[in-house]
Amino acid sequence: MTGLDFPEVSPIMFTIGPIAIRWYSMAYLFGIVAAWFLVRRNIAKYKLPLSYAQLEDLVFYVTLGIILGGRLGYVIFYGGSDFLYQPWLILQVWKGGMSFHGGVLGVVFAAWLFAKKNQRPFLSITDLIVLYAPIGIFCGRLANFVNDELWGRVTDVPWAVRFPNGGYLPRHPSQLYEAFFEGLVMFAVLNFLWRYKYVREHQGLVSALFITLYGIFRISMERFREPDAQLGFFFGHITMGQMLSVPLILVGAGVIAYILRTKKA
Repeated sequence: MTGLDFPEVSPIMFTIGPIAIRWYSMAYLFGIVAAWFLVRRNIAKYKLPLSYAQLEDLVFYVTLGIILGGRLGYVIFYGGSDFLYQPWLILQVWKGGMSFHGGVLGVVFAAWLFAKKNQRPFLSITDLIVLYAPIGIFCGRLANFVNDELWGRVTDVPWAVRFPNGGYLPRHPSQLYEAFFEGLVMFAVLNFLWRYKYVREHQGLVSALFITLYGIFRISMERFREPDAQLGFFFGHITMGQMLSVPLILVGAGVIAYILRTKKA
């Protein structure tokens, strides 16, 4: 049989007594802590008008936005009837099930609350957030791979992986594709552009680039990813992830055009 064997990696990183620490939860924690450290350095480097105390509050707001928005988004967009008849399952976040698109809405709302409370420009806050959001995306996709979930479609490419939960059929390691493009590539592009004063002074430009690029990458990567079993394809070949990413591209492109046109006027 073609394909590479799935590496024998436990989804549990380590245990402390009866408590199991999973790679999935640690991926989120590492992404948040790394972003916290890098934003703090960014504030000092570019003398941004945000105190370290305010940054700590922002981290708290964003963390809640990620968890609540991501979970509720999954329940609404991908959950199916299980959550309708067993609503207590919504609280079982340790079993996985987070939606990026729901997380975006949660973070946007959290950033708006923070900006309003601290009287800061909303888009200047979202720009700081999206600069390092790809770190969390990268870690999260690696955790999806370790968890043997969200694998790709059956293929005969030499690097196909035979996932146990995927029936040991050779499949695209789509989690790794997404980790590369939505994580590493996005991080490199956004942080390269952030070095230029022109980009930093155009509040919202980085945020718009983030959602536009993510939408493009997600739609492209969904071509290799097995659709969620409870949903399947829409209109024969379109996935939920692709449909949810179209508005991101439209909104992002619209914001970019508006910012550039306004600044020129």
